[in-house]
Amino acid sequence: MATRTKGLTLVYTGDGKGKTTAAVGLCVRAVGHGFKVLMLQFIKSPKRSYGEQASLEKLGVEVRQLGIGFTWLKTPEEHREAFKEAWSIAKQEIQSGDYDLIVLDELNNALAITSFPIDDVLPKAEVVDAIKNRPEHMNIVVTGRSACPEIIEIADLVSEIEPVKHYYEEGIPAVLGLEF
Repeated sequence: MATRTKGLTLVYTGDGKGKTTAAVGLCVRAVGHGFKVLMLQFIKSPKRSYGEQASLEKLGVEVRQLGIGFTWLKTPEEHREAFKEAWSIAKQEIQSGDYDLIVLDELNNALAITSFPIDDVLPKAEVVDAIKNRPEHMNIVVTGRSACPEIIEIADLVSEIEPVKHYYEEGIPAVLGLEF
C-alpha cells in the first residue's frame, strides 16, 4: 500500500446538499487511520447543536463553530467580526502543523459574500496563501457553495455537488439528523 506524505487540498462545492457531510466522511476515514483532525465551521454558531459536531467529537475530532449563523440573522458588522476571528484561528491552526487534516467548513460561502465587505477581515489572497503554504503533511478540505476560482485553482480535487431533487421543494423543512 502506497502512503502519501504531501497533503492535498480538497474542495466540496455546489448548490446541492452534502458538502459538509462529505467532509465529515473524510474526517471519519482519517481518524480511522490515526490522523489528528480539526473541523472549523465558518458560518455555524456555537449557540446551536449540530449532529456532525456530536458524532465527530465522540471520535476525538475537535469541531469549533466560529460563525454566528446565517448572514441575514445578524448585522454585517457582527459577521465581519466573527469572520475576522474565525480566520485568525484558522490561520493559526494551519500554521501550527498540529493536524493531519483541517476542514474549513463553509469557508467558500464566507468568501463569496457580496452583500457587505469581507476582504479586509477574510482576505481571499491570504486564505489562498495559507492553504498553499501549509505544512507539507497537512490535508485541507474547503466546503461551501460558490467556491472562488482562486480556491479551485490550488485544489487537488474539486467535487461539485448539484441538486437533482430535494424534499424542501415538497415543503418539508430541515430534518433533524439529516440536515443538522
